[in-house]
Amino acid sequence: MEIFESHAHYDDERFDEDRDELIDSLKDEGILKVISAGYSKQGSINSVELANKYDFFYATVGISPNDLEDTYLEDIKYIEELLQSNNHKIIAVGEIGLDYHYDTDREIQKEAFIKQIELANKYDLPIVIHTRDAVMDTLQILKDHSVNRKGVFHCCPFNRELVKEALKLGFYISFSGTVTFKNAKNAEEIVQMVPNDKFFVETDSPYLAPEPVRGHRNDSRNLKYIIKKISEFKNLPEESIAAMSFENVKNLYKI
Repeated sequence: MEIFESHAHYDDERFDEDRDELIDSLKDEGILKVISAGYSKQGSINSVELANKYDFFYATVGISPNDLEDTYLEDIKYIEELLQSNNHKIIAVGEIGLDYHYDTDREIQKEAFIKQIELANKYDLPIVIHTRDAVMDTLQILKDHSVNRKGVFHCCPFNRELVKEALKLGFYISFSGTVTFKNAKNAEEIVQMVPNDKFFVETDSPYLAPEPVRGHRNDSRNLKYIIKKISEFKNLPEESIAAMSFENVKNLYKI
């Protein structure tokens, strides 16, 4: 089974002790390509460094709604500097979006989201969207500010309206370990809603480890559990699910 890890954070400090050893082992586990997702100025720098170091890694660059510092406008300018480098390993702007789970300035989040959508359009790249407790505002921004190359809802919430409207807008839906959680509401229904040419699999490592390893540090070797659950929901072989996701990621990012 050949697998494309569409969203991971291997720059996280939880990988400091064994990062190189773990990454070197991924191909033996069928993980043939990995996207290292940026989320802050430093996280984006780290993701590009990982993509430059490993031949099967790619990077996204962006400032997430949970990483907006007082310097967020300067940080977004720096993201553009990374895009101006014409590094072919940088394949998207993200993760960007809205997160209302915490008490943070929503207007600043919206401004940062829109500015980075504009960057994606300027450099002809898709976007990677993070949204939590902000479905309607996220969709409204995407309707008001069209994304030329579209993108993906990473670790997509199991919200019927969000998925329905996201698909209408031409976006992909990415499933993480949450599809395996025993308390995941609507997971099966949502997975079945998404066409076979519109879904990704991801771990969001080191977060959201799937069953049966929930509660532990997550890594790409656990994608097999996510693929297994989706195969059950879609009543398709695991190899087919992995192959579909692999092709979908390649299609969006033009890899």
